[in-house]
Amino acid sequence: MTLYLVRHPQPDVAAGLCYGASDVPVTEAELARVHAGLAVPRDLPVYSSPLRRCALLAERLAPGRVTLDARLAEMDFGAWELRPWSDIPRADVDAWAADLLHYRPGGAENVLDVARRVQAFVADLRAPSAVVVCHAGTIRLLAALHGGAPLEQAALDAARTPHRIAYGQLVVLGV
Repeated sequence: MTLYLVRHPQPDVAAGLCYGASDVPVTEAELARVHAGLAVPRDLPVYSSPLRRCALLAERLAPGRVTLDARLAEMDFGAWELRPWSDIPRADVDAWAADLLHYRPGGAENVLDVARRVQAFVADLRAPSAVVVCHAGTIRLLAALHGGAPLEQAALDAARTPHRIAYGQLVVLGV
């Protein structure tokens, strides 16, 4: 299976804002810039997070052929959503860092919850190859799961992987 993973365009939000599962906007100019720079196969099925920063790009890649799947959404940070990271108490961030798998940032999902839903997406995927438009966290989880590690180890590996996936970046996972 070959997966062409595309991170969404940069959202139109203030720098330093926690926006995981929030459906934040993206500008037309940013959508056009990312779309123009992508080289993905055009004949493959396209799956996307339902969040508009992903869904709008996916629709440009494959008009009328996009399957939205909530399991591809970014982690839900609950009460942290749409707050500046600088306003989130340091003790809460430290508690998350101390227990990456089980701590629930903002009282919502934990990394293991996200890994389970991403793993379920992969298990249901029947196409030999596909384009997936999603989020940096989801891409890191897909890459870790692709490596074949057990779920908890893959989730921990993804959580520990430094975030270096640029907006609009293509990551290809092959057989």
